[in-house]
Amino acid sequence: ADEHLDLDDGRWEDIHVVTGALKLFFRELPEPLVPFSHFDKFIAAIKMQDPTRRGRCVRDLVFSLPPAHHDTMKVLFQHLCRVIEYKEENRMSVQSIAIVFGPTLLRPASEEGNMAMHMVFQNQVVEHILNQYSYIFPD
Repeated sequence: ADEHLDLDDGRWEDIHVVTGALKLFFRELPEPLVPFSHFDKFIAAIKMQDPTRRGRCVRDLVFSLPPAHHDTMKVLFQHLCRVIEYKEENRMSVQSIAIVFGPTLLRPASEEGNMAMHMVFQNQVVEHILNQYSYIFPD
């Protein structure tokens, strides 16, 4: 909305409000950051046994995303990598970030099938992109 936010306002001091708003924004998008059309491809890629093939495939899939999705992912994951740099203070490791954002950024078009198994792979995809950020998004 065309609303001016004063980030110096005291209600924004609680980091959980800000992070909750960010997560809510991505969860309420009509289509997730990883489009439904790419969900199965990312899951298949993360299941690959050969780490080199897996890494290349995930990178190629990220590159194949529509520009708005790709560019948003680059900025978001760059920020999340900075959050992880302070994991000793904020207790947000790569695994923690993946658990929080995996199901939000990457979900199937329908919730049929094994949701628990999907969640494991959703988290692994996010974890992989975080761990391989500089390879996937070279500057």
